[in-house]
Amino acid sequence: MKALVYEGVETLAYRDVPDITARDDEHLIRVEAVGICGSDMHAYLGHDARRPAPLILGHEAAGVVQGGPMDGTRVTVNPLVTCGTCPACTSARENLCPDRQIISMEPRPGAFAQYVSMPASNLVTVPDAVPLDKASLAEPLAVSWHAVRLALAALHPGMERRALVLGGGAIGLAASLALKAMGVAEVTIVEPNATRRAFLIDACGETALSAAEGMYPVVIDAVGYAATRAAASAHVVPGGVITHVGLGEDTGGLDVRRMTLQEITFIGTYAYTAQDFRDTAQAIFDGRLGPLDWFQTRPLGKGAEAFRDLRQGIVAAPKIILEPWS
Repeated sequence: MKALVYEGVETLAYRDVPDITARDDEHLIRVEAVGICGSDMHAYLGHDARRPAPLILGHEAAGVVQGGPMDGTRVTVNPLVTCGTCPACTSARENLCPDRQIISMEPRPGAFAQYVSMPASNLVTVPDAVPLDKASLAEPLAVSWHAVRLALAALHPGMERRALVLGGGAIGLAASLALKAMGVAEVTIVEPNATRRAFLIDACGETALSAAEGMYPVVIDAVGYAATRAAASAHVVPGGVITHVGLGEDTGGLDVRRMTLQEITFIGTYAYTAQDFRDTAQAIFDGRLGPLDWFQTRPLGKGAEAFRDLRQGIVAAPKIILEPWS
C-alpha cells in the first residue's frame, strides 16, 4: 500500500510500504480522509520524542470497513486504543489509561496510509449524508469538546459564560464551536497570523483579534507555548478557569502567584473520553457544530508539500485533510 512516511526532521516520503492486515479482533479500514494535526507537525519538526522516524503519522481518520461483519460501513475513527479494564477505563476516563496507544505512535502505524487497523469499539458509524472528509474532523473536534466540557464544569455557576480562545488553528476554532454548542455565545479567538485571522473572520464568522484584550471567565489555550500561557494568566478573571490543550512547549508562562491569590483554576486536558468522541461525532451529524467547511483537501501523495506549506504559515484554512485514494 501507499503511505506518507516521516523519515527525519522535515522529511516526508510518499512511498510503498508493506500491506497492513487487521489485527485480531480488529477491522481493516480503507482510509478515505485523514487530517494533519499539530502533533503531526511537532513530529515533522523533530519536537516529539514519542514519534521517532521512520513512522507513518496521522490519526484524524475516516474511511470504510473492508471485510468482516462490518464490511462497507462508513466510519470515523477514535484513534485512542485503551485496555478497557484499568480504573481509568472503567470510570469512563479512557484518555488516562496507563496502557493507552494511539495510531501514529509505536506500536500502531498512523493513518497517512491507504489502510489502518482498529478495534470495533473505536469506530463510529457515519450516516450516508455526511461526507467522510467532514467526519474525519471528529478527532480534533473531540479534543476541544473534551476541553470545553471540563472548563464549563469547573466554572462557578455565578460567573458569566464568556470565553477567550488562544490560537485559531483547528483546535482553537473547534473550541469556539464547542463553546457555542454548549451555550457560550460570546467567544473571542486570538490568532496572530493575519491570513488565518482573516479566514476565521470572513469564512467562519468568528470574532478574532491579533492579540488578547480584556478579561474572560474562561480561557482556552489551544497553543501551549509560554507566551500563550502568560496571556491566559493575564486575561482570566479572578475565580475563572484556564483550560490548557496545546503542547507547544513544556515550561514557562504561567503566573502562579496570580493564579493562587485569585483562585484561578487550571486544567490540563488530554485527548477525550470515548463518550466525548461519540458525542462530538453526533454533534457533527446533527449540524450542531456548524457547516464545518473550513478545511481544504489534498491528495496524500502531495502530503509533503502540505506540511511545507503549513510550516511556512501560508495556509489560511485551519485544517488540511489528505485523501489517500486521490
